[in-house]
Amino acid sequence: MKDCQSSLKKSLRSTSRHKTKIMGVINANEDSFYQKSRFDEFGVIEKIQSMIGDGANIIDIGAVSSRPGSISVDSREELKRIQPICDLIYKEKLYEHVLFSIDSYAPEVIKYSLDCGFKIVNDITGLKDDEVAKITAQYNAQLVIMHMQKMPDNMQANPSYKNVITDIGDFFEKQIKKARYFGIKNIVLDVGIGFGKTLEHNLCLLNNLEYYKKFDCELLIGASRKSLIDNIITSTVDERLPGTLAIHLESIKNGASIIRCHDVKEHYQAIKVQEAILSERNPIIT
Repeated sequence: MKDCQSSLKKSLRSTSRHKTKIMGVINANEDSFYQKSRFDEFGVIEKIQSMIGDGANIIDIGAVSSRPGSISVDSREELKRIQPICDLIYKEKLYEHVLFSIDSYAPEVIKYSLDCGFKIVNDITGLKDDEVAKITAQYNAQLVIMHMQKMPDNMQANPSYKNVITDIGDFFEKQIKKARYFGIKNIVLDVGIGFGKTLEHNLCLLNNLEYYKKFDCELLIGASRKSLIDNIITSTVDERLPGTLAIHLESIKNGASIIRCHDVKEHYQAIKVQEAILSERNPIIT
């Protein structure tokens, strides 16, 4: 794990100063890696209501798969997939009950969703497009800057770093400056577990999340049912909930405050139990 050698050894493990929030995942495309996350306009309202009831604070909706090896689609096709869901959210005023996040880096898709009451832009390209920056600032939306090496179709082709911790830190510093330049005030950072990283890179990042607290931004972790679990212990996507919970609970202890997951109810219970345990040592700051 040479990429991790120069990272600082943690002398203290602590929870984030932010209240932990659960971000539920809904996909409006048929090729997402987890079949049970796929919905269209004929079942999405019930799923959203179920997630709210199960404890979701945020619901992240996307229409393009970003799994390793996936091929991007035209933004017009992306908008066609997600538009009916956005329209239903707006019509039913569901944005009054939970925060909605758009998982996209296409300006026209982002703008349409923000017009329908979405409040968060989840950009896996980490604000590569200036137009996305302009729109996000215009709507005073929260921005998730995620790190990804290359693009989904080739990101797992021999990913390498001089030092994965500091390289991503340098990326965040640059993109935060860009976001501030365009007028974006509320920024969340996501190290991009599984996006252009080996298993060793992922584990190193999870162990060193506190390094990124220096940016004074909330940290998001999304390792839900991802293949790094299979790289540790053989498992299918349907079998990875226990590994997912282990990763996410450890991430919270290391500073993450937003957990992106498929299984909202199970995460809500696990996080509440963890908070009860930790509260015996340190009061939870909300």
